[in-house]
Amino acid sequence: MIRPLAILLGASAVVLSLATAAQPVTFEVPLGDTPAELAGADAEVVVNNCSSCHSLDYITTQPRGKGAQFWKDSVTKMVNVYKAPIAPEDADAVASVLARKLG
Repeated sequence: MIRPLAILLGASAVVLSLATAAQPVTFEVPLGDTPAELAGADAEVVVNNCSSCHSLDYITTQPRGKGAQFWKDSVTKMVNVYKAPIAPEDADAVASVLARKLG
């Protein structure tokens, strides 16, 4: 009985010493260039709120000409279903900019 206990305590000591020596890892994600469709000060709200989950290129490949309601519904879905951390006033602005720029 003493031998398994000694092995367990020894293994625990090794694991604890490794855990205290671990350092957090940090990295920066490259943002890339802003597509021409999302350039301009008015589109900053889209870049700031959407690029944490989507590439900006992905946003610009969405169907064109769907209208304001399509974009409002899309942003609402991102907030309500996927829990995108977008403030209500920013959500309205994102939908408005995307409707204006992408139709």
